[in-house]
Amino acid sequence: MLPAKDFKRLKLRAKDGDIGKAQEFYFDDHFWVIRYLVADTGDWLTGRQVLISPYSLSSANLPEGVLPVNLTKEQIEESPSLENHEPVSRQFEARYSDYYAFPYYAYGPYPWGMSPYLSKDPEARRSEIRRQEAWDPRLRSTKDVMGHHIQAVDGEVGHVEDFIIDEETWTIRYLVVSTKNWLPGKQILVSPQWIKRVSWEESKVFVSHTVEALKSSPEYKAESLNRDYETRLYRHYDWRGYWVDDLTLTGAGH
Repeated sequence: MLPAKDFKRLKLRAKDGDIGKAQEFYFDDHFWVIRYLVADTGDWLTGRQVLISPYSLSSANLPEGVLPVNLTKEQIEESPSLENHEPVSRQFEARYSDYYAFPYYAYGPYPWGMSPYLSKDPEARRSEIRRQEAWDPRLRSTKDVMGHHIQAVDGEVGHVEDFIIDEETWTIRYLVVSTKNWLPGKQILVSPQWIKRVSWEESKVFVSHTVEALKSSPEYKAESLNRDYETRLYRHYDWRGYWVDDLTLTGAGH
């Protein structure tokens, strides 16, 4: 798992050369799954958003500082164009998915449409439902959510400082919350499973825990993020770990 900010340090490497760096991510605020990486291509493709789907991404090569993209520069350049000021509409996504022959994630009960997992099997893709509908504004920018306040059931406790992304499933596993303005300089993790709702108008994330529960949560440090830490974190809140379930973030409770 990697913090979203760490991706900005990685070079995006297409099959035939580097194309830039990660700028931010668009995620689905229903399943909290990354839908697109937004590439900063410098002077190459100016004036348009260059979106890379997780279907085209391989695991990061951290020693070399590279995130492989399984596309050619020509494929990316000729992909459906989206101007920088335009939202990612469902119509654009349909064109984008058709261009790359990707499944439509929007149709089906699971984070990846008809499947709970990100499948790169061409046969699985052909079995997906393909149709269009009006734009459903569920895609959010990680950049825009940075700084949103965390509202516990009895008060505010901090603000969103980063996201922890599971690179295998491209799920947002945690929001990194800084409590330095409310509690003595501490970072904690909040799972999307514990979020009751997000008020985009108020720039607030409402969670189902008390200030005291969050205050006494195990402190997050990048080097401490492992399964032992996660087990302690979930036990603290008396929640079953996401790794217990076969499905990814389908709303399982205690």
